Order: sequence, then C-alpha cells, then structure tokens
Amino acid sequence: MSDRDLVREAAAELYAADPDEFIERRKALAAKARAAGQAPAAKQITGLRKPTRSAWIVNQLSRADPGAAAELSSLGEELRAAQGSFDGAAIRELSGRRRELIESLARRAFRASGQPAPPAGIRDEVAATLGAALADPEVAERVAAGTLDRAAHLEGFGPPVPAGPPALTLVKGSGGGRTARAPSRGPAAQRGPAAPPKPAPARPAEPAADLVRAEQERRRQAELAGAERAAAEASEAADAATVAEHEAEATVQSLEEQLADARSALADARGQARRARARQRSTRQALDRLRG
Repeated sequence: MSDRDLVREAAAELYAADPDEFIERRKALAAKARAAGQAPAAKQITGLRKPTRSAWIVNQLSRADPGAAAELSSLGEELRAAQGSFDGAAIRELSGRRRELIESLARRAFRASGQPAPPAGIRDEVAATLGAALADPEVAERVAAGTLDRAAHLEGFGPPVPAGPPALTLVKGSGGGRTARAPSRGPAAQRGPAAPPKPAPARPAEPAADLVRAEQERRRQAELAGAERAAAEASEAADAATVAEHEAEATVQSLEEQLADARSALADARGQARRARARQRSTRQALDRLRG
C-alpha cells in the first residue's frame, strides 16, 4: 500500500472515531506505519489534527448521508449565480432555502452523531460550517470527504453595497452665497441651465434589510471565528500536553522495567555470591581436615 493510501485510510478511521479516542488511535496507526517501514506516512499520520466536537459532528453527517454534500454544492452554485446577476428576488428566495437546508442538515448531523440536543455553541459552529460549505466550494469538498478538524466560518451571501452618488461642486452664486451645481459636461452646459436630474429609482427595503442582516451575521461569524481559534489553540496545547504525558509515561515505564530487570539481576548475583562463598567455606574446611 502506498503512503498516500495509508494516510487516507488512517484519516478516514480517525475522523470517524470519537474525538476522545483520537490521540491514542493516531499514535497506534503511526506506530503501525513505522513498523511497516513507511516512515513518511507515519509522519503524516502524526500530523493529523484532532477534530473539534462540532467538526466531528459534520464529519458524521457526511458519512451517514453522502448526499448532504451534493445538496450544499447545488444550492451554493444557485446562490452564486443569483448574486452574480444581481437578481434580488432570486437571492431572497434562495436565502430562505439556504436557511432551511442548513437547519435540516444540522438536525441530520446531530442525529447521525447521536447528539440530538447539543449545547448552543456546538449548534452555532455546525450551522456556521454548513453555511461556509454553501459559500466556498473548497469547504464543501472537505465536508464531503468527512475530514474536517475545525469548524469553518465564512461571510454569508448578500448583495453588493451600491456605490454612492457623484459628488457636487460648490460655486459662488450672484448673491455671494454658495450653490450646489453638477459638474460641467462641455458646450452643452453653456446653452442653458441643465435639466433637473432624474430621481434615482428607490431601492426596495428588502435588499437593504438583507445588507443589515448580512453585516450582523458577518460580525457574529468574526466573533465565532475568534472563539474558534482560541479553542483550536487550547485544543492543540492539550493535544501536545497529552502526547508529552504519554511519552513521559512510556519513558517511566521503560525505566521501571529496566530497574526491575536490574534488581532481578542483582538478586541473582547475590544468590550466586552466597552459594560461591558457601562452597568456598566448605572447600577450605575439607582442605583443613586433610592437612590435619
């Protein structure tokens, strides 16, 4: 088996298992690879990161329901197309479908992982990861592979912010005051006063509300991302401490075994010395009797 296949199989096993078993199982798989003479694969296996609980839940969804990733990719493509064409009605309709799909997939993920009532923080991270998969095809691929190690947070879909109106130029009027005048556009501006500008078409209230919600969601996702990074750093530190603990335990166990062997050897040596001294005394006594 090639290194790549071995690492892929190890990742599939590790990210499917409970996170609490990850460290021990990773250590065993890496040791197995080294014993098989595949040191590069063992190094890659050792580098696999322990998943957070929310990432593990999304991984279980991909394994229990492979079609979930296809649902995310399909709706994500529709949303990107609607956003690219500035189709407000389609964006609103697809945004509703987006919320429904994320809620449905989150419920399915919690059932697949055996956690029907997870804490609010876990629910938010799972929903954010599914939303990121809708927005980013690369995240969708990782969700489909079932090898997430962290929750993903990306800004959601939303219409672009419209550009502001052109600036006006202030010029002196006949009364000494200042009057707002539109920029000159050449000879035509000298033939008479310019026609009053046509009022800009009113934007519907819904896209503006969508922008506000998108900004609120972006800020919330940024806060979640910060908390996720802090949790990831704490998790990595805990993983490193656990590995160091296991290495220290292995060292102590090895030293204890060596000490036990040394004590056994000492006991054997003492027994042999006692027997040798006893033979020595017996031999001297026999020699003394022969001399006498």
